Amino acid sequence: MRNGGIIATPVKDPDLVRVRRDQIVKAATRLFSDKGYHGTTTREIARESGLGTGTLYEYVSSKEDILYLVCDMIHSEVEGKLRFVTPPGARVIEVLPLALADFFRVMDELQELVLLIYQETKSLPPDYMRHVLRREAEISEHFAELLRRGIADGSFTVAPEVVSLMAHNITVLGQMWAFRRWTLHRTYSLQTFTETQTSLIMRELCASS
Repeated sequence: MRNGGIIATPVKDPDLVRVRRDQIVKAATRLFSDKGYHGTTTREIARESGLGTGTLYEYVSSKEDILYLVCDMIHSEVEGKLRFVTPPGARVIEVLPLALADFFRVMDELQELVLLIYQETKSLPPDYMRHVLRREAEISEHFAELLRRGIADGSFTVAPEVVSLMAHNITVLGQMWAFRRWTLHRTYSLQTFTETQTSLIMRELCASS
């Protein structure tokens, strides 16, 4: 977890810190998904992770620390699954639909985690919140960079000043598959959702073509 270093620990072995925090995060993710952040106690997290409560507090100092580490893990999972490689010589107008399908698939695979991060982020202290929001912005920036390249290679006619807004739109459209799953999943397949959203996005990006 990239930003876990902002949480102080008396343990000097970084590999052990990583292993123990991974245990804690996996346990907390299961419990938060099942019971919610406020419905889960630190003692339950310790028990679920196979650690004593005292041992757990050697690696984190509060439940807020654990929630931050969970949020950081979720962003790492999303980013790790979005390593889309652009084929040599391909224009972005050919690449973006594939990248969108990849993103929507990731949102489907990680829907429980995506929902968790949005339900519980509000419980983070301000300094942790800033880190989490920055990582969220990095996901949108992944698409913003694709759009800028698309403008440069003539794929898209969208104005450069709205690239950031369009990138955020893409992120929210993908996340909607998790947020609105209570109704969307009963009516639409992931394929239909992906095709419809991709059509809307591409039409807007190429509106003046």
